Amino acid sequence: MEVLYGLHPVEEALRAGSRRFDHVCIARERHDQRLQSLVDECRKAGVRLRFEPREHLTRLAKTPGHQGVVAVVREKATLELEDLLDAPSEGKPQLFLALDGVEDPQNLGALLRSADGVGADGVILTERRSAPLSAVAMKASAGAAEYVPIARVVNLSRALEQMKERNLWCVGLDERGTLSYDEFDFTSNTVIVLGREGAGLHDLVKRHCDHLLRIPMAGKVASLNVSVAGAVVLYEAARQRRAGGVKTAFPAKKKERKGLGLS
Repeated sequence: MEVLYGLHPVEEALRAGSRRFDHVCIARERHDQRLQSLVDECRKAGVRLRFEPREHLTRLAKTPGHQGVVAVVREKATLELEDLLDAPSEGKPQLFLALDGVEDPQNLGALLRSADGVGADGVILTERRSAPLSAVAMKASAGAAEYVPIARVVNLSRALEQMKERNLWCVGLDERGTLSYDEFDFTSNTVIVLGREGAGLHDLVKRHCDHLLRIPMAGKVASLNVSVAGAVVLYEAARQRRAGGVKTAFPAKKKERKGLGLS
């Protein structure tokens, strides 16, 4: 079992119905309509409630930032990559986000929130050197993590090859990329690959990307925070899919991949 804390994460976990709740602790000191609405939702769902001193919730959550709500729940289930890829996409091109060793749970949570916001089909995380799906990440996602399908893989390079075999285009974000992110056509099946904080993509992962994209920077700093960069590119992909794509100087994608020797 693990904990969730904060109003949004606990509310969304209840609504999603994807977790088994053991109980929810409510701070005795807090009395307001927002909290009462959550109490009512718990009772409606048959979830046990405990009214405890705020200090008890702080010890349970290991932070005072719990907003008077801490839930003890079963760990969020993750998928196998094949299950993620096989999920129905309702006839629309698939869009995935793959994270190459993002270690900050705040960044992970923010990226899950952005992935949910654009309606991404799922997020791929690595088993090692990756932030866990912890209470901190869940809080940063504001509950969005409960809705985003997540797969964990041992080897991201191998996973990208599997995705290529499923006709997905693998595009990595790199400050030395040759193509601006808004010049790439995201209207085909695509996986966007983001690297580690500071270090970026591993060399082997870069070599498994069909394209490396950059976000042009007009200031003195070379790059954006990974969660901000991910949001920028995800929303560009979503914008293009609504608008019907962009004109690109590149030849047809199938020919381009063949010419690069990447298939």
